[in-house]
Amino acid sequence: QVQLVESGGGLVQAGGSLRLSCAASGVILSINGMMGWYRQNPGKERELVAVITSGGRTNYADSVKGRFTISRDNAKNTVYLQMNSLKPEDTAVYYCYADTTWRTIKYDYWGQGTQVTVSS
Repeated sequence: QVQLVESGGGLVQAGGSLRLSCAASGVILSINGMMGWYRQNPGKERELVAVITSGGRTNYADSVKGRFTISRDNAKNTVYLQMNSLKPEDTAVYYCYADTTWRTIKYDYWGQGTQVTVSS
């Protein structure tokens, strides 16, 4: 059973920084698909923040471009999100995501979520 374990959330003042980490455990083979981060606020849909392929290609939401940086360590099945210049509107529960394909079947995984709160 694959689990995604997130860490690094918390409370920070506007303009500050946080670094989120997400490690996949219980993985026999490498996560060969996308890894990334989504976020969600109560009553709103979960939205993409940033994703990265196993080859290092990235995609960011327009609202975080230039402020957030996603990276991953394929050997450790871990993805990171460096968040700088944080704004109150970045406040949300951040969820780690990963997918991998094994024998033509795609498996999706989600973390339990970590709260990020940015005070003004």
